Amino acid sequence: MATITKRDLAVKITDQLGTKGFEFTQQDILEVVQTLIDEITESLGQGDTVVMRNFGTFQVRETKAKIGRNPKNPANDVPIPARATVKFKPGKEMKEKVATTLQIIRERK
Repeated sequence: MATITKRDLAVKITDQLGTKGFEFTQQDILEVVQTLIDEITESLGQGDTVVMRNFGTFQVRETKAKIGRNPKNPANDVPIPARATVKFKPGKEMKEKVATTLQIIRERK
């Protein structure tokens, strides 16, 4: 399976927009992608929910405090404090697209 970086994403977007007659540099698109990531991160940092229709929803949730075990010494309890985490719920179109990739994943193994 391939890993797509921000740079790869910027190249793909630049190429797609170029075929539609738009003139953007890869650096322009990279700045747009980074700004999008920054704005999503800032909104989540303020406790907001970010909804992107047909893509998905980013939401901040609280994980409860719990007691864990020290792997080096399982007899010792280790308190794990409550914390905020980001949960992602995919949108309908993403779910449908990903549902068809099982065969592709199996073929790559």
